[in-house]
Amino acid sequence: MTTPPVAGVIPPLRPGDRVAVVSPAGPCPPELLDRGLGLLRSWGLEVVLTAHARDRHPVLPYLAGADADRAADFTAAWCDPSVRAVLCARGGYGSERVVDLVDWAAVAAAGPKVFAGSSDTTTLHGRLWRLGVPTWFGPMVATAAFVEDATAREHLRHALFSGVEGLSGDSSGSLPGVPVVPGRATGTAVGGTVSLLGGTTPPEGAIALLEDVHEEPYRLDHLLTGLLRQGWFDRVAGVALGSWVDCGEPAEVEAVLVDRLGGLGVPVLGSVGFGHCAGQRTVPLGVTAVLDADAGLLTVAR
Repeated sequence: MTTPPVAGVIPPLRPGDRVAVVSPAGPCPPELLDRGLGLLRSWGLEVVLTAHARDRHPVLPYLAGADADRAADFTAAWCDPSVRAVLCARGGYGSERVVDLVDWAAVAAAGPKVFAGSSDTTTLHGRLWRLGVPTWFGPMVATAAFVEDATAREHLRHALFSGVEGLSGDSSGSLPGVPVVPGRATGTAVGGTVSLLGGTTPPEGAIALLEDVHEEPYRLDHLLTGLLRQGWFDRVAGVALGSWVDCGEPAEVEAVLVDRLGGLGVPVLGSVGFGHCAGQRTVPLGVTAVLDADAGLLTVAR
């Protein structure tokens, strides 16, 4: 697997920009999708829905239509020169089924765009990062995290319209956290949902942003142990931990994280506030970040 290019920056959107909403994974609840599209339009964006975004697979109800159609929607949206941003409708499951069907050569030739999604779409973030395209990891258009959580939605809006300064919701570009292992490191922010990171390779000196949902402590142990055995953390210079919603007793989850990550010899910052939690922050991947566990801050480098 090739090493990605140097970390880049995420350009801000402006009112009037055209954005495409895609469904690369699970099917969208129609009401949530319609409300989410309306909220995007209230921000002054011109919103287009891809051809198969409302589809449901005829046999596998957990998929938003056929794999080839979902991949074609993503490719078409990215390669449309009038589209400034590609926003994911929801996660669930299915991005891994389409990632190898996307025309990545065409995507690379089309150049960078703004991309936002999270959870199952971690797989797409990883491919875009390999192309040197920085992305936003945050709430998705047809989910309660976007439609019903005004705080999380505002974090995403600020991120999209402010570029990398949207990290904290102000001009400081910093997010607070709780020190777990002391130290300070600078590197390219990569990662996402832990259960979808297998098969990827971080760049040398990366800052790993990790979170997950609905994974019991023994499952988190299994996932992290697999990544450790794979050598995933060998090139990592620091770790920022987000939320672990519905992953069991918080004390037990923390014990697993410390047991598996505390011995890496790199700074670790916990409770940074991204992931599946209420009021989730939108965080950038593929940009240069500074993790200062001594000060309890994750900051976008300037």
